[in-house]
Amino acid sequence: MTRVIVNAGICGFCTTVEARRIAKHRVSVVLSSDCEMVESMNGELQDLGWLEALGPPMGSAVWECACEHLKHPCCPVPIGILKAIEVELELALPKDVVIHFDDPESR
Repeated sequence: MTRVIVNAGICGFCTTVEARRIAKHRVSVVLSSDCEMVESMNGELQDLGWLEALGPPMGSAVWECACEHLKHPCCPVPIGILKAIEVELELALPKDVVIHFDDPESR
């Protein structure tokens, strides 16, 4: 199982993504979140093929589910889900992703 923690930012919500391989190229995703919109995605990502999940964004089951349930277009949770799936299916190595706001005043 691959577990990813997403701290979404100013909303203050934290999400745990658990991706578990259920077959050679299939994965199941379970979300645990303080955010009701993210929680409502549970059940729709239970059995995904790798192409279904990681294909082009317009055809990705993860992005379609996110568009249906999430109201904030900049929510980082879908990326966390996709990264967890990649690692669980051994298509990528686990490496943290960071978005850092550069403060010109601190230079």
